[in-house]
Amino acid sequence: MFDTVAQNYDFADAIMTVGLVRWWRRSTLQEVAPRVGERILDLAAGTCSSSVALAKRGAQVVACDFSEGMLQRGRRRLGTGARRVGLVGGDATDLPFADATFDKVTISFGLRNVQDVPQALREMRRVTKPGGKIVICEFSRPVWRPYRAVYRWYLSKVMPVLAKVVATNSPAYRYLADSIWAWADQGELERQIALAGWSQPKHRNVMGGIVALHRAVAR
Repeated sequence: MFDTVAQNYDFADAIMTVGLVRWWRRSTLQEVAPRVGERILDLAAGTCSSSVALAKRGAQVVACDFSEGMLQRGRRRLGTGARRVGLVGGDATDLPFADATFDKVTISFGLRNVQDVPQALREMRRVTKPGGKIVICEFSRPVWRPYRAVYRWYLSKVMPVLAKVVATNSPAYRYLADSIWAWADQGELERQIALAGWSQPKHRNVMGGIVALHRAVAR
């Protein structure tokens, strides 16, 4: 599915989030707080927009994605001068990295698309050094009920219409809208993170809970 939307993904993403995706990615970057020389795994990296931002802060970044089509777009974004970003095709439930490889792991808007979320969280813990950090940026559940109703209306009515106009594969975006609403709320995801072996799981709501930033520490 992601191979089919890769070519137009960034444009469609910007339109259907009314440009807010840039704010959400900046918030994620601040939460990750990359440092010079750190090794960071950017999982579900897609077209590598987040990977580039991490590398600009001096981190050594591995951009990993299950979709070869998305990685191809990422290679074009990186060009020939990206020395701090390596691209790897990989499955989040069976990561092709040794134990304790990374200082930090981050995934943005990709965890809900993984078939086995608990296994993916365990794998991310496995490849993170003890004391390292995970940061998850994902759509979540608005905490104010009227706001939640408006949000659900947007997902079910407005997003499919926009997808028909701007997306190369509008049925894929119907799936994405459905997956957002069916996704775990903030408390449930915190519970899953803890069960996967991470300590001190916490979250911060962005825009009233439309997006949540989850963080935890590797034991």
